[in-house]
Parts: sequence; C-alpha cells; structure tokens
Amino acid sequence: MLRTDIDQVRNLALKDPISNCFILSRLNDLSNNSWSLQNEISVFENNKVIESVVYNGANIIPLETNEESRVAFAQYLLDSPRRASSIVGDKTQVLDLWNLLKPFWNKPREIRSNQPVLVINDAPLLSPDPLVRPAVLRDLELLLPACVSMFTEEVGVSPVVGSSEQIYRARISEVIQQRKMFARIDQAQVTFKAEIGVATDQVCQIQGVWVPPQLRGRDYGKAGMAAVVDLTRKYFSPMVSLYVNDYNERARAVYKSVGFQEHSTFATVLF
Repeated sequence: MLRTDIDQVRNLALKDPISNCFILSRLNDLSNNSWSLQNEISVFENNKVIESVVYNGANIIPLETNEESRVAFAQYLLDSPRRASSIVGDKTQVLDLWNLLKPFWNKPREIRSNQPVLVINDAPLLSPDPLVRPAVLRDLELLLPACVSMFTEEVGVSPVVGSSEQIYRARISEVIQQRKMFARIDQAQVTFKAEIGVATDQVCQIQGVWVPPQLRGRDYGKAGMAAVVDLTRKYFSPMVSLYVNDYNERARAVYKSVGFQEHSTFATVLF
C-alpha cells in the first residue's frame, strides 16, 4: 500500500475520528510498515480514488462503505482466509455486510445490533474517585481475575481457555506497562477497573469497565469512570469514548451521569 493510499484511508477515517479511532490507531501503528497494512486493509476505488475500506484483522471493520462496495468486500472476505472473531462498526454497514455473508458463514454466537457510541470532551460531571490510579505490574495477579471475569461476562467466553492463557497475561501486562489500565484496589480486591483499548491524539476508546457484581449499585462505577475520564484527558487525548450495549441500562445510566453523550451507533456480530 502506497503512502498516498494510506493518506486517503486516513482522510476517510478522519470524517469521524471518534467512531473510527481504531482504524486511525492502526494506521498510526502501521504507517511505517506498508506490507503489514496491505494485509489488514482492503480498499474500494472509483477512478483511482479510494471510496471505501474494510479492515480485516482480529475484527472486520467497514469504513465508509456503500451498497456497491459492500458487495465487493463481501466477495473478498468469502475468498480470503477467515481470521476475525467479529464484525464491528457503524450499525448500517455492519448489518448489511453481515446479510451478504451469512448465507455462507456459520451462524454467529450473537448479534448486538444496537450499541450507542458515547463520548465526553470535557471534565466529568461527577467528582473522580481519588483512589483510582494507573495500574502497575505488581497489580497484575489481582487484575488478571478481574479482567477474565469482565471479558467472560461481556463476550460470553473466557479469554484464557487452553494455550491462550499466557497470551492473555502478556496482553494485560502490556496494557499495564503502557499505563492504560486504571484500577481501584482495596485490601487486595479490585473494586473498579477500566482500560484504554485504542488511543489516538484526538480520542481514546475505553473498554473493559468492570465492578465486582456484589459491589454494583454503590457508585464505584460512576466515580471510577469520572476518574478514568480525568486521567485519560490529562495524559492521553482530549476526548474519551466507548460503546455500550443498548440493553445494559445500568451501564448507560452510569456513563450518562458522568457526562457521556451519544455520538453514533455501532453493531457487532460475534463469532
């Protein structure tokens, strides 16, 4: 992929830097390695101008696709080795792309068809929890069970089955070392945690927000998220975003109380 192609893809993604922060982050990571980028990003051109994109890595993410380009991308995906664990992104694009693929692919584990993308670009409305801090490596053994519980509850499968346990441990260690894991730990118990999943110079996308079930409803989540917003805006990016399942009313109420507002809508097809 040529530098001019990368710039065209970046300009497409910059039409909505909040919703497209993952692709923008990957472009930043891979801009010096065009071979790797070529293997993750496919483009649809009209008169040598890139109109649409599909990212095909651990996830499939459509970008600025239309009916014509989605047909072409569906054929490309059907002809390519399948490696993604989900299709995620703009609701209309994801669901339409899935409709083209589903006659040929196995039934997904779940389709989450309405996931509001939320964003805050100012100080939180609530006082931050002063005990929430960036995690350090000595917290790893306490944080791992919390991360596994959150992932299993959210995705429906454990991230540490079989040989993947060491891979998952290494990933959590890396997040901690990058100062992208935030936690409150009281007497050797994780009472709140969240992490930055994706970061650009404009926006960070938060994921992995978790409070132990027995402590939910006690404002650990509200004050904890306020702290995450504060810390993220101070050290990473001026805007903080996340996306949430529409049926998770408790979480949506927490984010609203902190000051998050709806920006767009995602959908996710989980395999």
